[in-house]
Amino acid sequence: MARDDGDLLSRDQAASSATGAPLRLETRRLRRELRSGERTLVVVNDIDLQVAAGECVSIRGPSGAGKSTLLALLAGLDRPTAGSVLIDGQPIEGLSEDELALLRREKVGFVFQSFQLLGNLTARENVQYPLDLLGRGRSRQRAEALLDDVGLAERGHHYPSQLSGGEQQRVALARAFAAEPLILLGDEPTGNLDTVTGAAILDVMMALRDRFGSTLVLVTHDPAVAARADREFVMVDGRLAAGRGP
Repeated sequence: MARDDGDLLSRDQAASSATGAPLRLETRRLRRELRSGERTLVVVNDIDLQVAAGECVSIRGPSGAGKSTLLALLAGLDRPTAGSVLIDGQPIEGLSEDELALLRREKVGFVFQSFQLLGNLTARENVQYPLDLLGRGRSRQRAEALLDDVGLAERGHHYPSQLSGGEQQRVALARAFAAEPLILLGDEPTGNLDTVTGAAILDVMMALRDRFGSTLVLVTHDPAVAARADREFVMVDGRLAAGRGP
């Protein structure tokens, strides 16, 4: 693909960090290719990116730009064709599936557009579940406190099917922050919600991020959501293009 130096980020530009804080998340020449018949599609195209501890970065772009694939690579849910993802300076692509699962459980929270709550568990049980997996004490009390933080103190006994979309996403946020993750990844977290509800969910997410000091990476179609970040990138054909930020 031809490069337009007026629009596409150079390696140094994409890697710059505005805060001077220690790096939490980094990619080096990250690439993901997929086969489509006899063609090879480059979904993520040699991306270099650095995100500092506590920073919020947004990546927006159209469907098919590679945003969700990039997020899956950052979380270790997908493996790169080439290049590397580093969390706290440690590459993750060589980890086993069990090691990646433990990494996500301890360090990485994930919020999905479709909520991904366990339908056979109540709201409180959904939030409590990751704490129980980690063997954290007072898991029920911690889950109840988090539901209170997201405005659902009285809804903890309800199942996901009994909650509105906005309420389900609040439960998903409480669950994502339950283990106090170093990194939170949001894949269109307001995409299934109306504008007012989406804005309220984003307010809750930002408040929790500030409280826990988490590093936040959001992918979105919505310029208003992207604008809430410290730095903003646009993804085009698998590459990061110039956005807003220092």
